[in-house]
Amino acid sequence: MLSQHARVYRAALRELKKASLPPHKINPALSTNFRALAEKSRQSNTILEDFRSAVAFMGSQREHKTLLERYNPLIDLTAEERIEATARRVGLNMPKTPGITSSDTRRALDIAAQHLGQRQPVGFPTETVYGLGALALDEAAASQIFSVKGRPADNPLIVHVSSHEMLRSLLPDSFDIPKPYQTLMRRFWPGPLTLLFPSDSNLVPSIITAGQNTVAVRMPSHPVARALIALTNKPIAAPSANSSGKPSPTTAQHVYRDLGNKISTILDGGACGVGLESTVIDGLSDENCIRVLRPGGVTVEDIEKVLEEEAVDGQSIPRVLVHQRDFRDSALEAAPSTPGMKYQHYSPSVPVVLLMTLSSPPEGISPLNGTSFLSSLRNSAANATSTIKVGLLFLSDSKLGKLPLPDDPRVHWHRYNLGPVGDPSVTARRLFDGLLTLEAQGVDLMLIEEVREKSEGLAIMNRVKKAAGKVQWISI
Repeated sequence: MLSQHARVYRAALRELKKASLPPHKINPALSTNFRALAEKSRQSNTILEDFRSAVAFMGSQREHKTLLERYNPLIDLTAEERIEATARRVGLNMPKTPGITSSDTRRALDIAAQHLGQRQPVGFPTETVYGLGALALDEAAASQIFSVKGRPADNPLIVHVSSHEMLRSLLPDSFDIPKPYQTLMRRFWPGPLTLLFPSDSNLVPSIITAGQNTVAVRMPSHPVARALIALTNKPIAAPSANSSGKPSPTTAQHVYRDLGNKISTILDGGACGVGLESTVIDGLSDENCIRVLRPGGVTVEDIEKVLEEEAVDGQSIPRVLVHQRDFRDSALEAAPSTPGMKYQHYSPSVPVVLLMTLSSPPEGISPLNGTSFLSSLRNSAANATSTIKVGLLFLSDSKLGKLPLPDDPRVHWHRYNLGPVGDPSVTARRLFDGLLTLEAQGVDLMLIEEVREKSEGLAIMNRVKKAAGKVQWISI
């Protein structure tokens, strides 16, 4: 039976988890501090009562916030619109152009905005990956993206906006944004979520949509991206800032290494926080269904949770279906309405082998022993005296990650840590950097470990399966 100290500690952890942002992971430092407080409460009933009162206070604050959101007259507004409405109510002016305190940052943004206006593509950071931007509504400007990347013309682009007014300028006047979209925009915009909207060819050039009747739009959360769009005051089309088919860049250095001789401006906003492209959603095909066309920075679990949380009593909750996992659409795959569905992507210049350590192999295929497989790689060397460089993208605490590497002078191991098994968001953030780092180190072959297809792991495996030219089942 749990002691009262343990019960209060667990109640505190539950409140912390409920109060945290998706995916509701508790800050380790907070958890440690609360554990220390729980230990102290064993020594004093006064401390225990204070601890219990703190937990009760957290619960009441959470419930108070829930009631405010339920009955707040601004609840149907987006987060951005709430801020502006509140500012107007108290007499503040909220300028559309964000305040920029650094003169160097403002100068760099002005140069980038000027180049965009001159129909020159620009590399810029987002929270997902670095983008190669051009004016979305200028066909000549957008065509430069395809030239620089070597991108097929039937691969559509995502349009980035900095405000809801800018979004509305892209849409037909008769279109009413569906309730599920309103919910997702309220909870995940700005952020790594792309939504498909009806496209009007009189507004959006067909080069952006690849001739489809929908346009993919998102509002990035990275401050540099939003500032650039706001300063330009026009929607910006932007795929990842890399040569078509290569791993997406997550630092300005990645962009420079690949496209530095093709574009004149790259804004350095640091490493991308998400590290994988945005989740792309189609909620237009079926009002009772949300189709995830490309998993990404917003997880399927979070989408399902939000739709369930905001459903009104008696209202049906849209089902969330993932392309290739829950449904197939041959017409969509032949003529995609969003990037990342048709062509090979994310592949470095050397072979990538996906090591399956979690999934069961197909019938008739027997997994190889992990140590034996790694030892056999010496046979990949050109001859008996040459060496081979092997890049390893392994999880730090998995069985494969902890497997001793064979000591063979003919094999040079280059390990890149993908993070712990229990935190796929770290793996998502490191994946593309790992592929590009090992490629820059001159490895001859890369091995990458399978992760569970849950949470961010679904998007990770979506990219890894496309990057890998071979799959090998391994037993450890």
